[in-house]
Amino acid sequence: MKISTRRWSANLVFLLISSGFHWQFVDAFTDAILQGQSLTTSQTIVSAGGNFELGFFSPGKSTKYYVGIWYKKISEQTIVWVANRDYSFTNPSVVLTVSTDGNLEILEGKISYKVTSISSNSNTSATLLDSGNLVLRNKKSDVLWESFDYPSHTYLPGMKLGYDKRAGKTWSLVSWKSAEDPSPGDFSLQVDPNGTSQIFSLQGPNRYWTTGVWDGQIFTQVPEMRLPDMYKCNISFNENEIYLTYSLHNPSILSRLVLDVSGQIRSLNWHEGTREWDLFWLQPKTQCEVYAYCGPFGTCTRDSVEFCECLPGFEPRFPEDWNLQDRSGGCVRKADLQCVNESHANGERDQFLLVSNVRLPKYPVTLQARSAMECESICLNRCSCSAYAYKRECRIWAGDLVNVEQLPDGDSNGRSFYIKLAASELNKRGEDLLVFDFGNSSEDTSYELDETNRLWRGEKREVDLPMFSFASVSASTNNFSIENKLGEGGFGSVYKGKSQRRYEVAVKRLSKRSKQGWEELKNEAMLIAKLQHKNLVKVLGYCIERDEKILIYEYMSNKSLDFFLFDPTKHGILNWKTRVHIIEGVAQGLLYLHQYSRLRIIHRDLKASNILLDKDMNPKISDFGMARIFGGNESKVTNHIVGTYGYMSPEYALEGLFSTKSDVFSFGVLLLEILSGKKNTGFYQTDSLNLLGYAWDLWKDSRGLELMDPGLEETLPTHILLRYINVGLLCVQESADDRPTMSDVVSMLGNESVRLPSPKQPAFSNLRSGVEPHISQNRPEVCSLNGVTLSVMEAR
Repeated sequence: MKISTRRWSANLVFLLISSGFHWQFVDAFTDAILQGQSLTTSQTIVSAGGNFELGFFSPGKSTKYYVGIWYKKISEQTIVWVANRDYSFTNPSVVLTVSTDGNLEILEGKISYKVTSISSNSNTSATLLDSGNLVLRNKKSDVLWESFDYPSHTYLPGMKLGYDKRAGKTWSLVSWKSAEDPSPGDFSLQVDPNGTSQIFSLQGPNRYWTTGVWDGQIFTQVPEMRLPDMYKCNISFNENEIYLTYSLHNPSILSRLVLDVSGQIRSLNWHEGTREWDLFWLQPKTQCEVYAYCGPFGTCTRDSVEFCECLPGFEPRFPEDWNLQDRSGGCVRKADLQCVNESHANGERDQFLLVSNVRLPKYPVTLQARSAMECESICLNRCSCSAYAYKRECRIWAGDLVNVEQLPDGDSNGRSFYIKLAASELNKRGEDLLVFDFGNSSEDTSYELDETNRLWRGEKREVDLPMFSFASVSASTNNFSIENKLGEGGFGSVYKGKSQRRYEVAVKRLSKRSKQGWEELKNEAMLIAKLQHKNLVKVLGYCIERDEKILIYEYMSNKSLDFFLFDPTKHGILNWKTRVHIIEGVAQGLLYLHQYSRLRIIHRDLKASNILLDKDMNPKISDFGMARIFGGNESKVTNHIVGTYGYMSPEYALEGLFSTKSDVFSFGVLLLEILSGKKNTGFYQTDSLNLLGYAWDLWKDSRGLELMDPGLEETLPTHILLRYINVGLLCVQESADDRPTMSDVVSMLGNESVRLPSPKQPAFSNLRSGVEPHISQNRPEVCSLNGVTLSVMEAR
């Protein structure tokens, strides 16, 4: 019997037929299904006020049929309840009916799925209310059954969440399995049956989030409930029942709370103006906090569109589900470990791959181990061990790794661990640079461990800096070939490293002839590893093997600033906008070092060759071998002068006195070099003795614009150029007290409303470039050319 024809009048039928109307079973004409009526897949019923609609639906690209309830007034179908979650139908002839025994059931031929199971009753009907509740009533309008007693994944106003011991009822939410599969998923939301007045979200039996306890007004972990103009919450709490219900102060607002496929709880309100759902609150705050959101061996990145990726050496277990945004199946190994399948690994021992800057997996086991090598050996010799980490203690993970989160650059919570992979997988990937392969070496590695411990002895190891083998580093640079050499300085050479996967790094190999090599490496490694700023180069690891001392840091594809600035064929690439970007970036990096980093740092060797440029010409300060930790605002005195003539402040070059103002002087020199395209040292132009003197002479004669690099063919803002020259001259004043701080400099460069004082004569402006300032014979000096730095390191 068709549900839509009974209540039509003959006159209405006649009018529709005479107007050419063609009958289709697609419109809804009532809010109820009466006993004996059937609802087909092309028909729906709509609540009296037009809020909700009930009918058959097929989620996404699925061809399966489910009976569900959704919002009528929202164009994008938003399901709030599903009748047959655990049993789908594929035949489009399926119908929903109120059978002769009074129950609501779904029929497909001889197959019957009972939605309700009340005792035999006559004259029942199923009515969809404006609350979204589907109720089964008898002829007296008594409610025999209601969908609100059997929530799906959505919690609507008026629903209960909790339990009633006397009635044997439990009201809880259960997530969908995937976006196209409404069958019960892994996640649930339920009131604690132990009577603690809090609500738990669980994955299976595992609890990973709680609302906190009810304090009489709100749940302590849901502070949004304090907003008085949104929700009215009521909780019933006694020995027989605990349940929560909520309503809205404005009943016209459409509101829902959803437990989605990821296990995340979202409170959403419909915004009529934008025609979108506004997110009111959510818990856990990000998908990455959800237990095993990306499944075993998956890694979650909260700022990524896709959120989930597989760890290196792994691939999705269920690719189709993965593509449907259901990542709960996680990832599986591309190649079995040697201890599982020796033939697959050709007898090669398993190896380890570094995974860095992450939140470590859940559920590690802590073991006794005296060193990282011993910890690695324990994991290597246990087939069940999947990964290990060592930082003053040995932690290993057995079986699946879950809740690995990739953290953003600069996050101080970032840690590293080593994941075990088959040798064949590592060889195929070409991840030479990332292999921590002590276990593969036939040599006695005890020397390396002892040497490392000896060299770090007495140091407080506050950073988890990876150590790589010499073999892996050598392979990445093609055995330190001349073709891979990027540059050479007083402490050694720098090479480009690249694996078959085209992962690029810079490899700084310290000279074996330099007895100060280890001190320089240790200083640079420890300092850079503790510093996190977008305008500072990042160190990725180090290598100490026999007499090799190597630093590995991020590769900067555009080399150093001097590569462009002082080359007459390349300096045109540095247009005005790029130069300003570099100046401001270097200033921000120095300000971080002096004022905002955990350690106050004086660089002591700021110069054009130590400003590296990435592919987007972003500047990064490098070479911290001469840097010094600096406490407070006082100056320090050293008997060992390190740095580069032309960039060294007078008080440092002549008296060994250094402070943050020493770096300010170097920055001033660099700023004037960037503006002019000329080196301060080796300056031969007009009668000026060096670039500082030349800039000063032009400034005194009100000819400052002549300092600008003639290679810049664009029209420049005159007042900005003069402002930058003024700042540069303020930085190179002879007295350190007269120079601005880097905080002042950043303000001067970025805020045109800041009034600039007139500069005094620069230091060394009366010295011919190339003539070294006099240094006391009792003070050992270390001199440096612009591109090569030589230094004698002083003890801290």
